[in-house]
Amino acid sequence: MKGKTKVLIGIGIAVLLIIIVGAKAIGWRNHLVELEEQVKKSWANVDNQLQRRMDLIPNLVETVKGYAAHENEVLTQVTKARASVAGANTPQEKIDANNQLTSALSRLLVVVEKYPDLKANQNFLALQDELAGTENRISVERRRYNEAVNSFNGTRRKIPYNFFAGSFPQAAYFEAAPEAKTAPKVSF
Repeated sequence: MKGKTKVLIGIGIAVLLIIIVGAKAIGWRNHLVELEEQVKKSWANVDNQLQRRMDLIPNLVETVKGYAAHENEVLTQVTKARASVAGANTPQEKIDANNQLTSALSRLLVVVEKYPDLKANQNFLALQDELAGTENRISVERRRYNEAVNSFNGTRRKIPYNFFAGSFPQAAYFEAAPEAKTAPKVSF
Protein backbone atom coordinates (compact mmCIF):
# COMPACT_ATOMS: atom_id res chain seq x y z
CA MET A 1 0.00 0.00 0.00
CA LYS A 2 2.79 2.42 0.86
CA GLY A 3 4.47 1.83 -2.52
CA LYS A 4 1.24 2.53 -4.37
CA THR A 5 0.72 5.71 -2.36
CA LYS A 6 4.20 6.96 -3.19
CA VAL A 7 3.63 6.24 -6.89
CA LEU A 8 0.28 8.04 -6.83
CA ILE A 9 1.81 11.01 -5.02
CA GLY A 10 4.65 11.07 -7.56
CA ILE A 11 2.18 10.94 -10.46
CA GLY A 12 0.08 13.66 -8.81
CA ILE A 13 3.14 15.90 -8.40
CA ALA A 14 4.19 15.25 -12.01
CA VAL A 15 0.69 16.08 -13.29
CA LEU A 16 0.62 19.21 -11.12
CA LEU A 17 4.02 20.30 -12.47
CA ILE A 18 2.87 19.68 -16.06
CA ILE A 19 -0.25 21.77 -15.42
CA ILE A 20 1.79 24.59 -13.85
CA VAL A 21 4.37 24.61 -16.66
CA GLY A 22 1.61 24.38 -19.27
CA ALA A 23 -0.25 27.30 -17.71
CA LYS A 24 2.96 29.35 -17.62
CA ALA A 25 3.69 28.49 -21.26
CA ILE A 26 0.20 29.59 -22.24
CA GLY A 27 0.74 32.81 -20.31
CA TRP A 28 4.07 33.46 -22.08
CA ARG A 29 2.52 32.89 -25.50
CA ASN A 30 -0.46 35.08 -24.63
CA HIS A 31 1.91 37.85 -23.56
CA LEU A 32 3.55 37.74 -27.00
CA VAL A 33 0.08 37.91 -28.59
CA GLU A 34 -0.70 41.01 -26.51
CA LEU A 35 2.56 42.67 -27.53
CA GLU A 36 2.00 41.80 -31.18
CA GLU A 37 -1.48 43.33 -31.00
CA GLN A 38 0.02 46.47 -29.44
CA VAL A 39 2.37 46.73 -32.44
CA LYS A 40 -0.61 46.36 -34.80
CA LYS A 41 -2.60 48.97 -32.88
CA SER A 42 0.34 51.36 -32.90
CA TRP A 43 0.77 50.86 -36.62
CA ALA A 44 -2.93 51.56 -37.15
CA ASN A 45 -2.46 54.88 -35.32
CA VAL A 46 0.51 55.74 -37.56
CA ASP A 47 -1.52 54.71 -40.60
CA ASN A 48 -4.39 56.92 -39.47
CA GLN A 49 -2.16 59.98 -39.27
CA LEU A 50 -0.51 59.15 -42.59
CA GLN A 51 -3.98 59.02 -44.15
CA ARG A 52 -4.76 62.43 -42.66
CA ARG A 53 -1.64 63.78 -44.35
CA MET A 54 -2.64 62.09 -47.61
CA ASP A 55 -6.01 63.84 -47.44
CA LEU A 56 -4.40 67.26 -46.93
CA ILE A 57 -1.82 67.03 -49.71
CA PRO A 58 -4.11 67.52 -52.75
CA ASN A 59 -5.46 70.75 -51.24
CA LEU A 60 -1.95 71.96 -50.48
CA VAL A 61 -0.71 71.10 -53.97
CA GLU A 62 -3.66 72.85 -55.63
CA THR A 63 -3.10 75.97 -53.55
CA VAL A 64 0.60 76.07 -54.41
CA LYS A 65 -0.14 75.40 -58.11
CA GLY A 66 -1.96 78.70 -58.37
CA TYR A 67 1.12 80.59 -57.24
CA ALA A 68 3.95 78.44 -58.51
CA ALA A 69 2.79 76.99 -61.80
CA HIS A 70 6.35 76.74 -63.14
CA GLU A 71 7.42 74.58 -60.16
CA ASN A 72 5.82 71.57 -61.82
CA GLU A 73 8.64 69.15 -61.05
CA VAL A 74 8.26 69.50 -57.28
CA LEU A 75 4.47 69.32 -57.49
CA THR A 76 4.72 66.21 -59.68
CA GLN A 77 7.10 64.57 -57.18
CA VAL A 78 4.67 65.23 -54.33
CA THR A 79 1.79 63.81 -56.35
CA LYS A 80 3.78 60.71 -57.37
CA ALA A 81 4.98 60.15 -53.81
CA ARG A 82 1.40 60.42 -52.57
CA ALA A 83 0.31 57.85 -55.15
CA SER A 84 3.05 55.44 -54.06
CA VAL A 85 1.84 55.76 -50.47
CA ALA A 86 -1.68 54.95 -51.60
CA GLY A 87 -0.39 51.84 -53.39
CA ALA A 88 1.65 50.53 -50.46
CA ASN A 89 0.22 47.51 -48.64
CA THR A 90 2.63 46.28 -45.98
CA PRO A 91 3.96 48.39 -43.12
CA GLN A 92 7.46 48.28 -44.69
CA GLU A 93 6.13 49.45 -48.07
CA LYS A 94 4.21 52.22 -46.32
CA ILE A 95 7.30 53.26 -44.36
CA ASP A 96 9.38 53.48 -47.56
CA ALA A 97 6.65 55.32 -49.50
CA ASN A 98 6.06 57.78 -46.66
CA ASN A 99 9.77 58.50 -46.44
CA GLN A 100 9.64 59.47 -50.13
CA LEU A 101 6.57 61.62 -49.47
CA THR A 102 8.26 63.35 -46.53
CA SER A 103 11.22 64.17 -48.77
CA ALA A 104 8.94 65.53 -51.52
CA LEU A 105 7.00 67.64 -49.01
CA SER A 106 10.28 69.10 -47.73
CA ARG A 107 11.14 70.16 -51.28
CA LEU A 108 7.65 71.64 -51.68
CA LEU A 109 8.07 73.73 -48.55
CA VAL A 110 11.38 75.03 -49.93
CA VAL A 111 9.51 76.15 -53.06
CA VAL A 112 6.95 77.91 -50.88
CA GLU A 113 9.71 80.01 -49.33
CA LYS A 114 10.26 81.59 -52.75
CA TYR A 115 6.70 82.98 -52.91
CA PRO A 116 5.94 85.60 -50.25
CA ASP A 117 2.39 86.12 -51.59
CA LEU A 118 1.67 82.43 -51.19
CA LYS A 119 2.95 82.46 -47.61
CA ALA A 120 0.44 85.23 -46.85
CA ASN A 121 -2.53 83.43 -48.47
CA GLN A 122 -5.02 82.41 -45.77
CA ASN A 123 -5.93 79.11 -47.45
CA PHE A 124 -2.29 78.15 -47.71
CA LEU A 125 -1.57 79.19 -44.13
CA ALA A 126 -4.48 77.09 -42.85
CA LEU A 127 -3.35 74.09 -44.90
CA GLN A 128 0.25 74.55 -43.79
CA ASP A 129 -0.87 74.64 -40.14
CA GLU A 130 -2.94 71.50 -40.65
CA LEU A 131 -0.01 69.77 -42.33
CA ALA A 132 2.39 70.86 -39.57
CA GLY A 133 0.00 69.55 -36.92
CA THR A 134 -0.37 66.30 -38.83
CA GLU A 135 3.41 65.92 -39.15
CA ASN A 136 3.67 66.33 -35.38
CA ARG A 137 0.99 63.69 -34.86
CA ILE A 138 2.79 61.37 -37.26
CA SER A 139 6.01 61.88 -35.33
CA VAL A 140 4.30 61.03 -32.03
CA GLU A 141 2.62 57.94 -33.49
CA ARG A 142 5.89 56.78 -35.11
CA ARG A 143 7.59 57.03 -31.74
CA ARG A 144 4.80 55.07 -30.06
CA TYR A 145 4.91 52.47 -32.82
CA ASN A 146 8.68 52.09 -32.45
CA GLU A 147 8.27 51.74 -28.68
CA ALA A 148 5.72 48.95 -29.23
CA VAL A 149 8.05 47.28 -31.76
CA ASN A 150 10.93 47.56 -29.30
CA SER A 151 8.90 45.95 -26.53
CA PHE A 152 7.62 43.18 -28.79
CA ASN A 153 10.95 42.39 -30.48
CA GLY A 154 12.84 42.53 -27.19
CA THR A 155 10.39 40.24 -25.42
CA ARG A 156 10.27 37.70 -28.26
CA ARG A 157 14.06 37.30 -28.00
CA LYS A 158 14.05 36.63 -24.23
CA ILE A 159 13.83 33.25 -22.57
CA PRO A 160 11.21 31.69 -22.26
CA TYR A 161 9.36 33.76 -24.91
CA ASN A 162 11.87 32.83 -27.60
CA PHE A 163 10.48 29.28 -27.55
CA PHE A 164 7.29 30.70 -29.09
CA ALA A 165 8.95 33.36 -31.25
CA GLY A 166 8.78 31.28 -34.42
CA SER A 167 5.06 31.94 -34.77
CA PHE A 168 5.59 35.70 -34.26
CA PRO A 169 7.69 37.39 -36.96
CA GLN A 170 9.88 40.26 -35.89
CA ALA A 171 8.25 43.67 -36.40
CA ALA A 172 9.93 46.39 -38.48
CA TYR A 173 10.87 49.74 -37.00
CA PHE A 174 9.73 52.95 -38.67
CA GLU A 175 13.04 54.53 -39.65
CA ALA A 176 13.56 57.85 -41.35
CA ALA A 177 14.90 57.88 -44.88
CA PRO A 178 18.62 58.71 -45.19
CA GLU A 179 17.84 61.98 -46.99
CA ALA A 180 15.78 63.10 -43.97
CA LYS A 181 19.07 63.67 -42.14
CA THR A 182 19.92 66.53 -44.51
CA ALA A 183 18.01 69.77 -44.06
CA PRO A 184 16.45 71.18 -47.23
CA LYS A 185 18.26 74.24 -48.60
CA VAL A 186 16.33 77.47 -48.91
CA SER A 187 17.86 80.00 -51.31
CA PHE A 188 16.49 83.30 -52.55
